[in-house]
Amino acid sequence: MTSLQQLISTFDNKDSIEALYQQQLDEKVTLFKNAINPFVDDATYNASDMNIIESPRRHYRLRAEFKIWHEGEQSHYAMTEKSTKELIFLEQFPVACAAINQLMPELLNVICKQEILRRKCFQIEFLSTLSGDTLVSLIYHKALDDSWIEAIKPIKEQLGINIVGRSRKQKIVLDRDYVDETLNVNSRTYHYKQIEGGFTQPNGKVCEKMLEWAVNNSRDLGGDLLELYCGNGNFTLPLSQNFSRVVATEIAKTSVNAALSNLEKNNIDNVFIARMSSEEFVSAMDKKREFRRLKDIDLDDYAFSTVFVDPPRAGLDEETVNMVQRFDHIIYISCNPATLVENLNTLSKTHSIKALAAFDQFPYTDHLEAGVILSKRS
Repeated sequence: MTSLQQLISTFDNKDSIEALYQQQLDEKVTLFKNAINPFVDDATYNASDMNIIESPRRHYRLRAEFKIWHEGEQSHYAMTEKSTKELIFLEQFPVACAAINQLMPELLNVICKQEILRRKCFQIEFLSTLSGDTLVSLIYHKALDDSWIEAIKPIKEQLGINIVGRSRKQKIVLDRDYVDETLNVNSRTYHYKQIEGGFTQPNGKVCEKMLEWAVNNSRDLGGDLLELYCGNGNFTLPLSQNFSRVVATEIAKTSVNAALSNLEKNNIDNVFIARMSSEEFVSAMDKKREFRRLKDIDLDDYAFSTVFVDPPRAGLDEETVNMVQRFDHIIYISCNPATLVENLNTLSKTHSIKALAAFDQFPYTDHLEAGVILSKRS
């Protein structure tokens, strides 16, 4: 993993950053291929056909958060060097999108001119989109009152952004606490409400390629789709076109509300969202428990052919792994190839790999997003 200091200095040299990017991507992909190779059946899939989706080299990240470090009359954006715990001051952050980089000095400058805005502000978080719609969260070690609101309102208008103020047990929203994103998938546009504090994919360009890969590899699967961990509907929206009906589950209430809003925004009417954990849905499928949240649908009426999962870093729990084995097709998006491999130890007993992809969501880090499509063995 490249140190923060080294990365920032390397960005000044285009050739150096390209060489660094390719070296680290090659290392990550090689590790993934070696880990996945035991599960690849040469008779059904050629591992050399793996899709490798590269990232833009700079200005790719749509989320960023910084400590605010105060020294006398000066305030700085700061991040901690992971290996040494050293504090690094920043004026720009080249991995963040252009809108965030443009806003960073402008915002800090106007905040520092008013003590009521500067004092006890210890963190600033940015959430932006490919279209440049941007929201800023200012986080304080003090209660925020009407005088703070009156001071921040003109800044919101001056900078043309949305602002949220936070302190312990307090959240003040000026206008709205979300950004509007538009993603293009195979020349078709999808509109998303992305809420402050909720999960969103940080690398917009790679996210579009991930969605295209999932859509293109599920065109001919047919039937109905079950999706676990649907979040704000990131994959749900484009995948819905390939299936008769979709049942999608998500445990976080804010994400469920965003998903419902996004379905309506995109005029998609063949999706049912259930606010449930994957473990709860397994119990419902197995008829071990009845849930009021499913009272409006009959699961037995669905002809599920495919299950789509995008679990947290811990991967799928044992009961969920056993449940998804019942489906003819499994689309698995993983933010942690190590737990994906653990799950494949079980899934490969009943299913064979039909497609593989590596998505470089997080350049210059050890992290790699992976995609696997499996079909039930004859």
